This record gives sequence, C-alpha cells and structure tokens, in this order.
Amino acid sequence: MFTSTARSTRGSVVMKSTCHGLFLTAVTLLSVALVPNRASAQLRPSRSVAAEGAQRALAAASAEARKQSWAVSIAVVDPAGELIAFLRMDGALHASVNIAQAKARTAARFRRPTRGLDSALTAGRLAILGLEGVTPVEGGVPIVVNGEVVGAVGVSGVTSAQDAQVALAGAAAVQP
Repeated sequence: MFTSTARSTRGSVVMKSTCHGLFLTAVTLLSVALVPNRASAQLRPSRSVAAEGAQRALAAASAEARKQSWAVSIAVVDPAGELIAFLRMDGALHASVNIAQAKARTAARFRRPTRGLDSALTAGRLAILGLEGVTPVEGGVPIVVNGEVVGAVGVSGVTSAQDAQVALAGAAAVQP
C-alpha cells in the first residue's frame, strides 16, 4: 500500500494519504452508480405517433372520405393534442379546419372518442360545457397502440357520425 507522510518540524504527522482513501472514493462512486436513478422513478416514458404514422392516418381517412364523396378536414395530433398533420380536402368548409383540430385534441387529451362526451351532453350532463378546451362533438377518435393513446384523429365537414367514420379509418391505419 502506498503511503506518504509529511511531518512538521516538531515531528507530528500533518498529512497522510493512502490508497485506502482512493479505495473509499472508488467504492462511493460505484455505489452511487449502482443505486437506481431517482429521476427515472419520477418520469414515465411516453409514446407519440410519428410523422409517418400521422401521414398513414391522413391517407386512410382521406381515402374513406373520397370513397364516400365527402369533403372534410382531417387533423392528426399527438397525445397532448398538438397538431402533427392536417389535410383540408377540396370543397371542405373553412369552419371545419378548427373543428377537426378541436375534435382531435379532445379525443387525445381525454383518451376516448368524442362520441362519449357528445352522448353525455345529450343525456343532460351540461357540466361538460364548462370544461376548458373540450369539443363534445362526435368525430374525434384516439389512436391506440398496444393499449396506449399515442395520438388522435379529428374530422369535420359532414355529419358527426360520418366524421367519426372517417376518423376511425384514419386511426385504424396506424400500426406499431
């Protein structure tokens, strides 16, 4: 073991450093590295639909709308309701742009189809109208992959049930 000692003029030991000190430092650093990271216990991994998945959803939804001869706006959002992709088909109403985005945002943030909120409102649950940022109109559908909401599709431009039909086609196109 390496030892160095410095003595004062009176002969007392002033400083002593050994490999023992280095060993203790190494053990301390190693124990810190092996303890589970506290930050990971505070964070939850989150998945979001990628741009490619959003484009697939748009393609499938617009194909369904064209098949039915419907002019609609289609929005695809991430789990927080932020826009990833959007399409306003030729002939779609200008108002449908914001409505499609609002339906998608509501479906993503509430992690459920907007039809449920629409039905609850129709049944008399007027409190839904007081919830900030909620669009309780059928036509928003979450994109669910392996049981996790990774985004949502919102459609506007035809009847609410028809909007939902187009949105379902888009959401179903996103695969893991």
